[in-house]
Amino acid sequence: MIPLLRLAFEASALTVGFRFARFSDTAASSKVALAAANTDAIIGVFGSLATAAGDMADVTVAGQEFIELGGTVTAGAPLTADASGRAIVAAPVVSTTVRVGAIALEPGVIGDRIKVLVVPSLLRTP
Repeated sequence: MIPLLRLAFEASALTVGFRFARFSDTAASSKVALAAANTDAIIGVFGSLATAAGDMADVTVAGQEFIELGGTVTAGAPLTADASGRAIVAAPVVSTTVRVGAIALEPGVIGDRIKVLVVPSLLRTP
């Protein structure tokens, strides 16, 4: 898989490959950690390697990447993070901004790794 744009960030905690990444302390640093909620500021998808706290982690911030699924998805579905940083379908929540991290390029079920288009965006429902 050749991503369009992959950047290196310092990890603030252990990261796991092929899961959503977020900034862990936006006020004080640009360190990253696993995304753990659909409201986390998802910035991309971690590369294939796990990273220890303090090490540099590769994050695909735009383009194609693989991601591990936390549920069943269909091709074309907008994806957000579950509590483990795995991809699940981003569903609208009233009066909440849901963070979308990618679009599924193929269907899959929990535990699968699928191709996605990394396009961080927002899903806002009044």
